[in-house]
Amino acid sequence: MTTESYLGVRDGKVTSYCGPDAVQAFQAIAIAHALRFYAKTGMKVNRMYTPTAMLKVATSITGKKYARGAYVEAADDLQAWADLMKSSLPIVEGA
Repeated sequence: MTTESYLGVRDGKVTSYCGPDAVQAFQAIAIAHALRFYAKTGMKVNRMYTPTAMLKVATSITGKKYARGAYVEAADDLQAWADLMKSSLPIVEGA
């Protein structure tokens, strides 16, 4: 984890993800939501978010290899990783 990453918060809600670690946490959250959406509906959120590409990103973030169709498992692992990362980042009020 780098020291220049932080979460900007206003009115008790995260409004900005600043720095490389914070941005990667946001990426993990976005991919987790996209994986859950694909698992539930079979629809991709955009052309670049193919199931294979999303599982590769999940593997690169969590370090765990996912089999084809393990969308919910990958989403759960990504969300857990992002929650852990967010809890370790400093919070800057009003940023």
